[in-house]
Amino acid sequence: MKNFDKQQIADVRGELGAQAVCRQIRQCNAFVDFARDFAFSPDPMVARNALWILTKANADEFRQLQPLLDQLIDQSIATEHSSVRRLSLNIVERLQLDKEQLRTDFLDFCLQHMAQLDEPPGVQAVCMKLAHRMCAFYPELGQELSRTLLIMDQSYYKPAVKCVINRMLKGKLKS
Repeated sequence: MKNFDKQQIADVRGELGAQAVCRQIRQCNAFVDFARDFAFSPDPMVARNALWILTKANADEFRQLQPLLDQLIDQSIATEHSSVRRLSLNIVERLQLDKEQLRTDFLDFCLQHMAQLDEPPGVQAVCMKLAHRMCAFYPELGQELSRTLLIMDQSYYKPAVKCVINRMLKGKLKS
C-alpha cells in the first residue's frame, strides 16, 4: 500500500479519488491500519475523508473493521463534526452488534440523536436504525422505541427520516 500522509487524505476530492485510495488499501488488505492511522484523526477533514473512503469497502472488508467497533462508537458519540458523526455511524451500522456487547451509552446516544431536530437527517436516520437493532435484543425496549416513534411529529422531519420511521413502525426494517 502506498504510504499516505494526513495531508493526502485531507486532499481527497470526489468519488474517483475516494475509490482510488480504497483500491490501494484493498490491494494490501490494510483497512484496519488505514482506519487506525486516519479515521480517528483530531483533524476533522482527515477523519471525515478517511471514514468516507472506508465506506467504499465491501462486506468482507468491513468485517476487518469489527475490532474497531468501540472506537467508532466512541468517535460517533464524542465528535462535534456532523460529517464525522454520520460517517462513523454508517460504518458502525454495517458492523455486527451483539447483545453481549450492547453499550447503553450508545443506545442512549442513538435514542437522543434520532429525535434531535438540529441533527442532519443522515444522522437521525442511522441513529434510528441502530437504536432499532439494539432494542431488538430486548422486547420491552423495542416496545418503548415504537411508542417513541408513534409520538414523534413527523412533520418536522425530512423524507429520509420519515421513511425510516414508517418502515420501523410497519416492521419492515431489518434488525
